[in-house]
Amino acid sequence: MTTYTPMMQQYLLIKSEYKDAFLFFRLGDFYELFFDDAISASQILEITLTSRDAGSTERVPMCGVPHHSAQGYIETLVSKGYKVAICEQTEDPKQAKGVVKREVIQLITPGTLTEGKTIDGKSNHYIAAAEQLSENSFALAYLDVSTGETNTLLVEGGTKSLLQQLMAFNIRELVVTEYLQVLLAEQAANLGIVLSLENEEGTDENSIQYVSNLPKSLQGAAKCLLKYVERTQMRSLTHIQPFTYTETKKLLRIDTNSKRNLELLQSIRGGDQKGTLLWLLDETVTAMGGRKLKQWMHQPLADKSAIEERLSIVTDILDEFFIRDELRELLRKVYDLERLAGRVAFGNVGGRDLAQLRESLRQVPSIKEQLISSNKATLVKLGEKLDECTDIEQLLSKAITDHPPVAIKEGDVIREGYDDKLDELRFAARNGKDWIAQLEQKEREITGIKNLKIGYNRIFGYYIEITKSNIANADLTRYERKQTLANAERYITEELKEKEAVILNAEEQSLALEYDLFVELREQLKQYIPRVQELASEISELDVYISFAVVSEKYRFVKPTFHDGRALKIVGGRHPVVEKMLNKQMYVPNDCILTDEKNMMLITGPNMSGKSTFMRQVALIVVLAQMGCYVPADEAELPITDQIFTRIGAADDLVAGQSTFMVEMLESQNAIMNATDKSLLLFDEIGRGTSTYDGMALAQAMMEYIHDKIGANTLFSTHYHELTALEQQLQRLQNVHVSATEQDGKVVFLHKVKQGAADKSYGVHVAQLAEMPEAIIERARVLLEQFESKDCQTTKEVKEDALQLSLFEEIEKRKEAQLSATEKVSQAECEVLERLEKMNIMGTSPIQAINVLYELQQLLLNKK
Repeated sequence: MTTYTPMMQQYLLIKSEYKDAFLFFRLGDFYELFFDDAISASQILEITLTSRDAGSTERVPMCGVPHHSAQGYIETLVSKGYKVAICEQTEDPKQAKGVVKREVIQLITPGTLTEGKTIDGKSNHYIAAAEQLSENSFALAYLDVSTGETNTLLVEGGTKSLLQQLMAFNIRELVVTEYLQVLLAEQAANLGIVLSLENEEGTDENSIQYVSNLPKSLQGAAKCLLKYVERTQMRSLTHIQPFTYTETKKLLRIDTNSKRNLELLQSIRGGDQKGTLLWLLDETVTAMGGRKLKQWMHQPLADKSAIEERLSIVTDILDEFFIRDELRELLRKVYDLERLAGRVAFGNVGGRDLAQLRESLRQVPSIKEQLISSNKATLVKLGEKLDECTDIEQLLSKAITDHPPVAIKEGDVIREGYDDKLDELRFAARNGKDWIAQLEQKEREITGIKNLKIGYNRIFGYYIEITKSNIANADLTRYERKQTLANAERYITEELKEKEAVILNAEEQSLALEYDLFVELREQLKQYIPRVQELASEISELDVYISFAVVSEKYRFVKPTFHDGRALKIVGGRHPVVEKMLNKQMYVPNDCILTDEKNMMLITGPNMSGKSTFMRQVALIVVLAQMGCYVPADEAELPITDQIFTRIGAADDLVAGQSTFMVEMLESQNAIMNATDKSLLLFDEIGRGTSTYDGMALAQAMMEYIHDKIGANTLFSTHYHELTALEQQLQRLQNVHVSATEQDGKVVFLHKVKQGAADKSYGVHVAQLAEMPEAIIERARVLLEQFESKDCQTTKEVKEDALQLSLFEEIEKRKEAQLSATEKVSQAECEVLERLEKMNIMGTSPIQAINVLYELQQLLLNKK
């Protein structure tokens, strides 16, 4: 049996409690890692792997990182999906008997990292917990440990919808039970989401204050998340705010696919922020404002009065040009109050952090004064709500120096006059140093040695240094040798010995007292955290309102109006992001008029003509308006939209093993099954992933279903010109086209949306623009003429069918025939047919389908 040293036994005991984490084991000025941790960490961090004698017959692998620079290494490991347990010495090595006591003081995980280069100031860093409520629904709770912000959601639609929500909020770590850990393991790993186990909920005493305002169904997930964060962080979490829950009917819901298709926060091609709506909108000047803007973009409003209240504030800020500019300059001096409050609660706030908090609070009275001076009711109201936190600012001004150092143990953090005892010790130390300077001058005069100096180091203390070439000039009877150097001797006198004790004692006591005073101040500030967080929320909202005003003025946006009906009227609408990307080039604006009588639009026109852009701009105008921002149009009269669904662009989901066409069908099914008559649907080129007639049939059937069953405002673009005949059959459908013309045999896109159907597709012309070989272009023209002139019976019949036959009517006929047949069959067969007719095939998993099939078979067998 291997016998390890007491220290290594201590390491192994602590490591056994943190098997899924790298254990950073404090030894002096280093964090050391051993065994497999050392082997893995040396490869990931690219540091030297060594070994150590640990009492066994073989040396154990070891690597380490300096304590003062450990943060970067920890961040690297956590950013790659690992956990790091920080094990510190919890007693003074000088007073320890035997092995120094050590304990893990914090478990840093991908979801609980609160600082570092990977933490974006304008983005929340969430950790989440999920609880399965039923086969297709989950409770999701999430919080940002660095700011204390919390929220909960009810997620419908199974594991796929849950994972989509996690991706939408960029959640890196999900806390789950053992059952969900098994269920989600493979998919989470593919998405880079770390699953952490927590089988216990927080105790009612600790958690009730955080979850009391939540529906019962969401409380379990929130309690579980709180328990995990408390267990891993092992410190005060007084900055965590009560969990919030907003009823979905008050929000404009946009599923993850639609957010991606509309490029709200991330571009489809580059995957970055450039080219997104956020890129255009973000004129915020504080980190808090940047995060608030993203939150509003994730969840626009669907409450008319709340939207109009936001718009009124933006209007008043637009009117107050000079006040707006002054407010922006003041806000630039406001640091991240939310994360500063989090550091206070965590106990890792430094002197510089408190100086930033003080500087931020000093701006609030001026911000308040500017708002109230505007005489605009909405801005005055915002100003009156601001808590100036004068008492907090005065406390910090009295306690903290103007320019404190980074490390709180270096001194010069606490201001003179804050504590009498500290002032006395500093006076003694400072006077002692003045005495040292005077002694140095005195010794130079006595000896005549101009380069004689008095110095200090930690090992030898104070000393008088004389170069060897000058020793003959000194009266050595007055000195006691202390240290010999290569070219000098160092001495001390009785007088210097006495003063040294006074100075060093005063300095040591001063630094210790200053640290204690700082910790005491830090604890005192915790009581003010809720006030600072409330102020931060109000400041961040003001920052977003000003950002809306700046963008609206810069890009000539107008104020939208809302009504309680379904009609949508956009005059001179523009795609704001495309317009910005074009710079000086002219963007062609377009109208979109949907009325109660005509609220479906079938859009035809060639590729590259702007159909997708036109559809997206309508959706973006709705999103902007319901966020409370002005919109890129000459005029906009809008309904309150409850949901936006899009099916735009082609993409495989290789991870899920789904083709482009399957993704297209699943996104379409999600829209059709969940949309209401207050929703906005955008369908671009439905059916192009299959054969022409399959695609045409599906597209027509979907249009008919939306028209007859849902009634939502719908934009439907297509290359199937045959579908334009549906305008005669579907009462609320109107044909429009994006115009193009032909000049000298080449297509010219006009990008203008006009009434009526397009006369041709210009497909060969687009191929020519793409510089396809001329031989292919010429051959395609010949074939196109043959296809268009060919009068073969099959083609003629298919075209007539596509123009005249309604797939929906055909389905109804089949239902009638089926009903007639059921009169001749048994009661059991009728029951089976009825269940099959009601069954949602697209929403049924393979295992569910097998179970249903078995039940139907047993029903028929038992009835015979």
